Amino acid sequence: MTTPRIEVLDTDITMLAVDAIANAANTQLMHGGGVAGAISRAGGPEIQRQSAERAPIALGEAVETDAGDLPATWVIHAATMELGGPTSAQIIERATAATLQRADHLGACSLALVAFGTGVGGFPVQRAARIEVDALRRHLDAGGSGLERVVFAVRGGAARAAFEVALDQPED
Repeated sequence: MTTPRIEVLDTDITMLAVDAIANAANTQLMHGGGVAGAISRAGGPEIQRQSAERAPIALGEAVETDAGDLPATWVIHAATMELGGPTSAQIIERATAATLQRADHLGACSLALVAFGTGVGGFPVQRAARIEVDALRRHLDAGGSGLERVVFAVRGGAARAAFEVALDQPED
């Protein structure tokens, strides 16, 4: 098995042609604001309809829906907070791990991750980057992953720099 290509892009995740994209969701899978709202608006009403059928989910869990009108095949919704509530390092770590496991379960070869919890959840982007990069490394080191490409799809120079720095440093 080859090592997957890992990249950081300052981009709109809804534009990426990958097998699966991650969504930083709430436990009720109500996609009104932030990344979740953008994904739901760009993908069409089918994403919210399927999400409503799968809700609620526990903090740190992940479920998939079709991607609707998006260029991806699936959206993996990871619960990083209660509706309107804060998040934590432990929740972000569990949500990242659950997203990676779900991607493998689906047979995804390419996955785009977001900076979990850094928008509505208010979590510091540098800490989120470190947590997510470490979770990805542990997942890949465990073996058996079919991922060939992983994209950290972030917005803004500060977020991009945080993820690039995390990728350049050894695991904590």
